[in-house]
Amino acid sequence: MKSPLAPGIRLITSFSRDSWYRTFILFLTFLFYTAYHLSRKPISIVKVNDQDNYQTLFGILDNCFLVTYAIGMFFSGIFGERLPLRYYLSVGMLMSGLFTCLFGLGFYWNIHSLWYYACIQVMNGLVQTTGWPAVVACVGNWFGKGKRGFIMGVWNSHTSVGNILGSLIAGVFVDSAWGMSFIVPGLIIASTGILCFFFLVEKPEDVNCTPPQHHSDQDSGEVEPLLQNSPRISNGAISSEPSSEVVEDPTEAISFCGALSIPGVMEFSLCLLFAKLVSYTFLYWLPLYISNVAHFDAKEAGDMSTLFDVGGIVGGIMAGLVSDYTGGRATTCCVMLIGAAPMLFLYNYIGQRSLGTTIAMLLVCGGLVNGPYALITTAVSADLGTHESLRGNSRALSTVTAIIDGTGSVGAALGPLLAGLISPTGWNNVFYMLISADILACLFLSRLVYKEAQGWCGRVPRVRGFKEI
Repeated sequence: MKSPLAPGIRLITSFSRDSWYRTFILFLTFLFYTAYHLSRKPISIVKVNDQDNYQTLFGILDNCFLVTYAIGMFFSGIFGERLPLRYYLSVGMLMSGLFTCLFGLGFYWNIHSLWYYACIQVMNGLVQTTGWPAVVACVGNWFGKGKRGFIMGVWNSHTSVGNILGSLIAGVFVDSAWGMSFIVPGLIIASTGILCFFFLVEKPEDVNCTPPQHHSDQDSGEVEPLLQNSPRISNGAISSEPSSEVVEDPTEAISFCGALSIPGVMEFSLCLLFAKLVSYTFLYWLPLYISNVAHFDAKEAGDMSTLFDVGGIVGGIMAGLVSDYTGGRATTCCVMLIGAAPMLFLYNYIGQRSLGTTIAMLLVCGGLVNGPYALITTAVSADLGTHESLRGNSRALSTVTAIIDGTGSVGAALGPLLAGLISPTGWNNVFYMLISADILACLFLSRLVYKEAQGWCGRVPRVRGFKEI
C-alpha cells in the first residue's frame, strides 16, 4: 500500500508542466521590469535634498532621460521583433546598470559637470527602452487572451513595486551619500540582466510547451463576418481585400506603418500620451510637492510618495478585472480617467490637512491615475499586438507595444517639463494642467467607448478585446 503524498508534493504535481513554465516566466519578467523602474526612481528622491537649483539641474536631467526614452522607444520595438529577446533584455539591463552606477559614482569622483550627468541620462534613456516592448512581447507569447487583463494587471504591479523599492533604497542614502542611491539600484538591475541571460525562455515552443490560443473559436465565429470586409495586415502592409488565408510568412516582423494601421492603436497611443503625462509628473515631482506643501524632509517625502504607487497596484488589478469581465478596455480606462480628474482637484486642496487624509487621497489618486496607464500598456497592447487583422502574424507584439508606449513616453517627457515650468507660478496651476491632461485622454477614447457601448446594447456583436473597432 502506497503512503499518501505529502501535501506540498500534491500541490506541486497538481500543476502541469506548462503552468509551471508560465508562472516562472511571469515571475521572471516581473522581476526584470521591477529592476528597470527601481533604477529610474532615485533621481526624484535626490532632487528633494537639493532644492536650491533643482529646477535648472534636475529639470534638464529629467528631460535628457525622458526625451531620449520617448524617441528610442519607437525604434526599440522594431529591434525587439528582430533580435532574440533574451539577448536584447540582458544587454539592456547590463548597460542600464552601468549608466546608473556611473551617475552615482559622480558623487565619489567629485564630478560637478552638468554635461557628465546629462550624457549619462541620455544613454540610460536609450538603453532603458529595451525593457518594456521585450517583456510585454515575452508575456504575450506565453499567455492567451482569456484572463489577460487580470493577469497583466497583477503582473504590471512591477512598475509600482519598482518605484516603491527605488524610493526606499534611495531614501536610505539620500541624506548621507547620495551616490549610493544610484549605485545600489544599478547593481540590482545589472544582476537581473545576468539572471535573464541564464533563465529567460522567449516562447513556449522553445521548451516544448503548448502555445497559448490568442483567439478562441467562439471569438473567431463572432467576428469573422465583420472581418471579411475589414483591413487585413499582410507582410507589414494594409490590405482591404477580403481573404480567409493567413499571411504568407507569419514569422515576418510587421512594419511600423503596418502596426500603426491596426484598429485602435492610434486612439490608445494618444490616450496614453496624456495618461502617462499625469503619471510621470507624479513619479518625478510628487516627493518634492509633498516636501514643499507638507514640509516633510527628503526621506519622509519619498516614503510618503510610495503610497501613490501602492494605490497604482490596486488600480491596475481592478482595471484588468473589470475590463476582462465587461470586455470594455476603452470604457474601463475612460471611467477611471473621468474619476481621476476631480480626485486630483481634491487632493491639491484638502490632501494635506491631516496625515489620514494625505494617505487616503494618495491611494485613491494612485489607483485612478495608474489604472488606465497600466491597462493600456499591458492588456491593451497585447490585445492589439495579436489583433485578428494580423491573420496569424505573431511578430507584431513588440512593435505595437513600442508605438503605444513610445507615444505615451512623449507625454512622460512633457509632464515633468511642464511641471518644472509651471510650478514657480504655484502648485495649483500644475494640478490644473494634470486635470486637463486627464480630460484630453478621455476624449481620445470616445470613439472606442461608443463602439463598446453599441456592443453592450446589442447593435454590434459583443467581443472581448479588440477585433473590429
